[in-house]
Amino acid sequence: MAATATERKLLIDGEWIETGDWLEVRSPYSGDVVGRVAKGGAAEARRAVDAAARALQSPLPAHKRAEILVKVAGLIGRRHEELARTISDEAGKPIKAARIEASRAMSTYTFAAVEARKLAGEMVPMEGAQAGEGKLGFTLRKPIGVVGAISPFNFPCNLVAHKIAPALAAGCPVVLKPASQTPLSALFLAELELEAGLPDGWLNVVVGPASQIGDVLVEDDRVKLITFTGSGDVGWGLQERAPRKRVKLELGNSTPAIVAADADVEAAATKLAGSAFAFAGQACISVQRIYVERPVYDAFVEAFVPKVEALTVGDPADDETDVGPVIDEGSRSRIVEWIDEAKAAGATLLAGGLEGELIRPTVLGNVPDDQKVSCEEVFGPVVVLNPIDSVGEGIERANGTKYGLQAGIFTASIDSALRAADELEFGGVTVNEAPAFRSDQMPYGGIKASGNTKEGPAWAVREMTEERLVVIQR
Repeated sequence: MAATATERKLLIDGEWIETGDWLEVRSPYSGDVVGRVAKGGAAEARRAVDAAARALQSPLPAHKRAEILVKVAGLIGRRHEELARTISDEAGKPIKAARIEASRAMSTYTFAAVEARKLAGEMVPMEGAQAGEGKLGFTLRKPIGVVGAISPFNFPCNLVAHKIAPALAAGCPVVLKPASQTPLSALFLAELELEAGLPDGWLNVVVGPASQIGDVLVEDDRVKLITFTGSGDVGWGLQERAPRKRVKLELGNSTPAIVAADADVEAAATKLAGSAFAFAGQACISVQRIYVERPVYDAFVEAFVPKVEALTVGDPADDETDVGPVIDEGSRSRIVEWIDEAKAAGATLLAGGLEGELIRPTVLGNVPDDQKVSCEEVFGPVVVLNPIDSVGEGIERANGTKYGLQAGIFTASIDSALRAADELEFGGVTVNEAPAFRSDQMPYGGIKASGNTKEGPAWAVREMTEERLVVIQR
């Protein structure tokens, strides 16, 4: 283990717990051990649910929840560089991107604090019907109960924040299972939560096998809601196994962008080259498919490919690095296999490919729509370019996938923009902005195979509450 490696324990009921077994956390870039974490399982998960259920019996008033969330945001600010280095070390994320993620987590906690302060029901117009005459009606927002949260490796800080912060804002204790590849950032946040004054049991973090910990969250009736970000097979499987729980899923995408003939080609190329390969394409909304109208296709390729080739690939700890490694060897092998399959099917390699242990930002031209790099989620630094004859064709091909998270169009025409907004079958549509865009206060989530929820504190908080009707006879 490297001299600078971090050692962390599990958090259960306000105590840091050792289990006698440890998980090593390795850098995806160097392979060095950057930390080790106490390894839990079903027994620790049950203890965590017990603690969360007890915490629920001593509700925190909304102002107190908001104060704690604001304090956490401030503590992230104070330890910003340390948190960013943790993200970079364990996820292989370029340090400049890791700093952005840490800053975004501050925003997520801040927005959640606002929601805690203004969470309320609404008036019901009872006298709108004869039966309601003389009655006063209103609703209350009550915490749904214990929240089970399962987070992925790719945003090990901010996606954890998007689960913890809204749950606490809603008044719900949390049992968190972070990705085993990247648990250090989650436990770092947990430390800040305690420092901010969060009472025992309100946040519990258990690292270990997903099957064991997930089984507890699914089977224990005290866990009323599961929030999951990750693969579709696992997510939809959770929903099938827990039909009486709220299971909120944020899953994958094969993100398309359309470049119309009237678009600012240079601006589109700049935005798409910058966003498609951030964190080596390992984001649910990393741009993967670009459809360009034929009159500007060659001009777009001439603008786009040099910008991609200019990206700096290498050590994520280097301030100059734009693209680092994918998370592990298995992912790297799969991505290279999909690239080779596309080339064998007639695609043209315009940039990139495997170089040593790293996949350089890869651009493939004229890729058949049935190739995995087009119709499945690559989750790697790969973009496919295809010419189209019209915006309508671009919309049709963009929709030709099981996914529906976010999509985008670049155009100078308000008619084309509104048509895309109306006809693209995705949870979010961007206009003259890369569809990899996300701001933490906005509603974010997909349809079809991409999920069934909206994240963003204002939306997540309401998902984590139940509405109770009160009727008073006057």
